[in-house]
Amino acid sequence: MSRSGVLSLAALLTVLAAPALAQSVMRGTVVDAQGKPVAGATVLFEAEGVNRRIEVKTDDDGEFLQVGLGSGQYKVTASKEGVGSQTVPARVTQGQNEPLNFTLVPAAPAGGGLAAADKEAAAALQATAAAALDHMKAGRNDEAIAGFTDLVLKVPTCADCYYNLAVAYTNVKNYAEAESAYKKVIELKPDSADAYTGLANIYNAQKKFDLAAEASASAAQYSATVPGGGGSAETIYNQGVIFFNSQKYPEAREQFEAAVKADPNMAMAHYQLGMTALNLGDFPAAVTALETYLKLDPNGAKAAEVQASLPALQSMVKK
Repeated sequence: MSRSGVLSLAALLTVLAAPALAQSVMRGTVVDAQGKPVAGATVLFEAEGVNRRIEVKTDDDGEFLQVGLGSGQYKVTASKEGVGSQTVPARVTQGQNEPLNFTLVPAAPAGGGLAAADKEAAAALQATAAAALDHMKAGRNDEAIAGFTDLVLKVPTCADCYYNLAVAYTNVKNYAEAESAYKKVIELKPDSADAYTGLANIYNAQKKFDLAAEASASAAQYSATVPGGGGSAETIYNQGVIFFNSQKYPEAREQFEAAVKADPNMAMAHYQLGMTALNLGDFPAAVTALETYLKLDPNGAKAAEVQASLPALQSMVKK
């Protein structure tokens, strides 16, 4: 192998210690004015500036999940006939995004409708939540923490409020408070895959890889029970990331292989499978996985890196 090939391979290996990133994940809940889940609601994502519209339905718990949206600004509308409609702006980035939570309040018909007190209470809570989310989106995490803390004091059974509080604490790297808030979510909603994923992320950030793996396994378990979740390629992928970052490459490979089986079009899972195979010395498998990544996402975040290093790997496999 030429010296240039060795250098290209060495350059590729230098990226392996960097934590892996997940695809964009947007999730949230839709409830009615009484706080009850709205099943079968339509959640419409409309990208600003381009003709891109994607719809997803809520499950029996009023929850929705959309993976793989392109980064950018979106208008998101939750609606169901006879229940109501609400539209909010959302900024989508790669990895986990803060949940979008909707409260649908129907327009009052002429001559009657919801009691004024009920509508005012729902509107007040919605306004407080919206303001806190806006603070968090703008990076004003201290203000977001204050807002979500106010919400959990007013509605101590609001699992989503505790979840958002945990995300805000995570953003400022206050992992102790974030852990406490995520655990409160689990206390209120023991099957919350989101909360276990959040715990896995903060444990991973603190290099508590054993705890991260346990939390990720719980996330996978409960994600598999969500209607339409199909075992969640995203959760399987994230569990692989935990193993990869703790240098448990055989276990990581097993998870990434399961992720691409669950979702063959998940480009980053193919990329991480290639990186894992490279660490294990399986160059043919690494080449196959990285070639697949480029086919799926030729302009992706890792595309330039792979394009620069792949020829050296391909030449090694041919020899």
